[in-house]
Amino acid sequence: MDYTQILIKPVISEKATDIKEASNQIAFYVLPDANKTEVKKAVEAAFDVKVEAVRIVRKQSALRKKYGRVVGKVSGYKKAYVKLQSGDKIEFFEGV
Repeated sequence: MDYTQILIKPVISEKATDIKEASNQIAFYVLPDANKTEVKKAVEAAFDVKVEAVRIVRKQSALRKKYGRVVGKVSGYKKAYVKLQSGDKIEFFEGV
């Protein structure tokens, strides 16, 4: 599978920015059926960096309720935290 299909988009949040600065980790939303080795190969191919470790978190979809009735659905996602080797860096919005 091509890396453009595995990596959906980077996670841009306050928590993701904090772990990026503190421990050189980047968070990505990934394809729901992607595994750790595919994510590692995709990041290394896309950004030309060395990956040290990959952790994956799944969020199940949930029903939205209002006054006891189901009114919708919150979609689930799969997120990967990629730890880069020291010296490597991925810059998305630096200097903006």
